Amino acid sequence: MPTEREREYYRMGFRDGQKAALPDLPPIGRDPGRWYMEEATKPKKRKLSAWNKFVKNKRNHITYRDGKLNLKKMAVAFRRKQRR
Repeated sequence: MPTEREREYYRMGFRDGQKAALPDLPPIGRDPGRWYMEEATKPKKRKLSAWNKFVKNKRNHITYRDGKLNLKKMAVAFRRKQRR
């Protein structure tokens, strides 16, 4: 596992390479280390599955007395809801 110092050296080298390849692009915002290429290559958020949407909704939560989620009962309720 690389140390924090090694990660910083890698980041510095990567930014230097970007600046050399794209010298005419102005920096984004206040941080001079961020360039337009970094902004364009952001990964897109993945679409939530039906189960993720079901669990996200607080109304669908079934809990034990101690407050933990009862996922088994929630799964049964989810499957019943999907059939309708």
